[in-house]
Amino acid sequence: MAPNQNVMLPRTGVGIDVHAFAPENDPQPLWLGGLFWEGEQGLSGHSDGDCVAHAAADALFSACGIGDLGTHFGTDRPEFAGASGVKLLGEAARIVRSAGFEIGNVAVQFVANRPKFGPRREESQRVLSEAAGAPISVTATTSDGLGFTGRGEGISAVATALVYPVSGHQATATEPGPAKGAPHG
Repeated sequence: MAPNQNVMLPRTGVGIDVHAFAPENDPQPLWLGGLFWEGEQGLSGHSDGDCVAHAAADALFSACGIGDLGTHFGTDRPEFAGASGVKLLGEAARIVRSAGFEIGNVAVQFVANRPKFGPRREESQRVLSEAAGAPISVTATTSDGLGFTGRGEGISAVATALVYPVSGHQATATEPGPAKGAPHG
């Protein structure tokens, strides 16, 4: 049975982002979930290393089939060096809407031993939701001492996004072209 071309179904996407903690001889501020974490060791990367915001943006791109973080904000794009994850998420939301989709929601879970996220969860969700113009929820967990996150070497995040095509707009499921440079940072 052929799918009904008139039915506009929602689409889901997955995004994953991983960043190592910056070396002690090159300290960086920690930006995570759109928030600055005073006194915490920061993450290394081309941008601010906010793997929560990056995973959310990647999930949005995945849901729409329009590339990934490296496609849009790759390391070959010097204008994004040191960019805020919140800025990248806001730009990702703009790109998604320009491609003919609206954002239903994004859910992100990050894996780390620190920082202690619970006390700032609502603040993070508010900042990220404002950037995307859609609801974003964030949860945190540990890996019980296993792997690079358990050893305190970095942080990983996984996100899922729900988008839906906007009626009257020709949404595309193809990437805009070849990836631009190396993976993001």
